[in-house]
Amino acid sequence: MKYVIMGGAALILSAAIPAYSQSIAEKSGVNSTLGITPTTQDFATMAANSDLLEIQSSQLVATKSDDKDKVFADHMIKDHTETANKMKALVDSGKVKVSLPTKMDSAHQEKLDKLKSLNGKDFSKQYESMQVSAHKDAVSLFERYGKGGDNADLKAFANETLPTLQQHLKMAQDLEK
Repeated sequence: MKYVIMGGAALILSAAIPAYSQSIAEKSGVNSTLGITPTTQDFATMAANSDLLEIQSSQLVATKSDDKDKVFADHMIKDHTETANKMKALVDSGKVKVSLPTKMDSAHQEKLDKLKSLNGKDFSKQYESMQVSAHKDAVSLFERYGKGGDNADLKAFANETLPTLQQHLKMAQDLEK
């Protein structure tokens, strides 16, 4: 009897948690590794966190890095602000029923905090490396949702945004060289 009650409680908790946070499988990278389509909520949460990190880390470049990083960073601020606004418009219109985070999750915030603590070449190296990693993750996320997502409007958004993210990844890889 004790196991039935505990199992029932676990089921209730596991059903309630995704409404408020990102699933463990998506957060840990398991879904990405296996090529599993994220849930609509996971996609929206990850995309929003990614946009927030891209914008805020790129804003730091103005005072902490060289001209080649500044050109790239200006591009990231413009494009990721546009992406964030499009996602918000989909949610505000009711076409996508998810909760968007209003601030970065702790994992993304830790990356930003680490970057804030650096200067000069150390800052540039970390920023460039972060951009490559973040854009690899974003390309994977948008590809997976674009192929198998269950919300048609969000799926169209993912497929429309994917080429820009792929271009960002190439730009970040070239920047890092």
